[in-house]
Amino acid sequence: MNHPADVYPLLLCVPGINAPAGEHRLSLGEADYEVRQADGLWKVVVRSTGELIYAGPGPVQIRRSPAPF
Repeated sequence: MNHPADVYPLLLCVPGINAPAGEHRLSLGEADYEVRQADGLWKVVVRSTGELIYAGPGPVQIRRSPAPF
């Protein structure tokens, strides 16, 4: 099912190790991010710029919100 990105935003879902698991709203499209796993860390980077969005424990997931907000 396709949902408008402005109503059903893209989320970065991270595990909760020393804090509750979290979901962080992302501003670009799904294809604009790359998830990498290296040296025991999970990293999320913007493909076009190489900007690091997240580096930490995993697994992490990028997914569309199931509910609008």
